[in-house]
Amino acid sequence: MNRNILISGAGVTGLALAYWLDRAGFAVTLVERSPAFRRGGQAVDVRGVALDVLKAMGLHCEADALRTRSKGMSTLDAHGNEVARTEERTFSAGRLDSDDIEIFRDDLCELLMGAMGNQVEFVYADGIQALSQNDQEVIVTFASGIERTFNCVVGADGVYSHTRKLCFNDESTFVKPLNRVLAFFSTPNLIDLKHWQLIHREASVGYVIYPSRDQKELRVGVGYGTLDAEVSRHDIRAQKDMVASKCVRLGGFFPQLIDSMQDTTQFYYNELAQIHMPTWSKGRVVLAGDAAHCASPFTGQGTSLALVGSFVLARELIRHPDQPAQAFAAYEERIRPYVHINQGLLDLNRKEPIPDELMTKAKNSIDLHDMLKEVA
Repeated sequence: MNRNILISGAGVTGLALAYWLDRAGFAVTLVERSPAFRRGGQAVDVRGVALDVLKAMGLHCEADALRTRSKGMSTLDAHGNEVARTEERTFSAGRLDSDDIEIFRDDLCELLMGAMGNQVEFVYADGIQALSQNDQEVIVTFASGIERTFNCVVGADGVYSHTRKLCFNDESTFVKPLNRVLAFFSTPNLIDLKHWQLIHREASVGYVIYPSRDQKELRVGVGYGTLDAEVSRHDIRAQKDMVASKCVRLGGFFPQLIDSMQDTTQFYYNELAQIHMPTWSKGRVVLAGDAAHCASPFTGQGTSLALVGSFVLARELIRHPDQPAQAFAAYEERIRPYVHINQGLLDLNRKEPIPDELMTKAKNSIDLHDMLKEVA
């Protein structure tokens, strides 16, 4: 049986998939390029049917206890002066009276790790260097030089997936750049912000700021256009310098945060894109989450897509352990309509919040009732 699975990427998608496969008795190995579990990162949203997946995992109550609990947000001008405020919604979470759960990415990942058994193998500070496959297995050469074989490989390694580059042709046709950069970093809470968000939006640059759950840190997201903003995805110093240059016109308290950014180790930088592929699998290799169908942070649905997609993929692998082609085809057939409608939210949220009725439709646009009954 195909019960020896390698998952590349220990983010939400990879961890959720590992949970379900481990629970079903698969031998799961997770490989992650980071040297250890990554702290920091943005607040993410679990919405609609993804909440049902969390309930099936027994994690809904724990996730709800870890929610961010922001009380509102202020819109600021370029000098840090408040020009508007609301206690009805926040930029990152949407309406505050909804059942959605906003939770920090690292808190959610820690929950997922804690829920799985101790049989899952974690390999940090390594990654897939090369892949070859036949009818029975995938031979994986790791960056460390080690070679191992697996029955299937899952690329859950993000929008710029290395697994995708190794296995699929026409990489440039899959990546649809959004001509925006999003940088996210942590700083000490230098402005004593408590349970509140601050946002600034203009044509050239925007930001969102909110405190960590214990209010001791700030999580700061900066977005801007990519014109004349290209830097190496692996040169963190150049990335920080670029962010600083883009924010040079922002006044008030913001220069303090940019100064603090230079010293933080919790720094993430991405050129935003959507991923559109005609198929997500080749032989015994399959893609999941952002690697397969990134919708972009503009939609607010990336984490829900990750949780739902991981559940569906695991369920099909469990149903067809000796027939990966059937498992992957069934996974795509079930999840693609849900992906399509959520990717379509992109243009709606570029300038204004997505209308509530459209968000409700998108986050519930897949029916998992029968599938979830199977694991209850």
